[in-house]
Amino acid sequence: MIRIVKMTFRPDAVPEFLEMFDGIKNAIAGFEDCQSLSLLQHTDTPNVIFTYSRWNTPESLERYRQSDLFKNVWRATKALFDKPAEAWSLDELETL
Repeated sequence: MIRIVKMTFRPDAVPEFLEMFDGIKNAIAGFEDCQSLSLLQHTDTPNVIFTYSRWNTPESLERYRQSDLFKNVWRATKALFDKPAEAWSLDELETL
């Protein structure tokens, strides 16, 4: 299962978010059943940042979302937003 989260930050908050993410990325990537975690930045709009993560099952993602790790990270991250986040959960149909 793939989870994509689009986050639009206040432009001045991007460096703070990137520093925070650097400090917690290994904990997120190491969470049970997380297969991978990527951080992506929009080419033309640098205050738009995406996370792209792979999880074994929807239940795996939900366990992460209910964890103290997620709750603490999300609380701090949301404080830096310029707009509400958007998120999608996707099932991969094919990889070439």
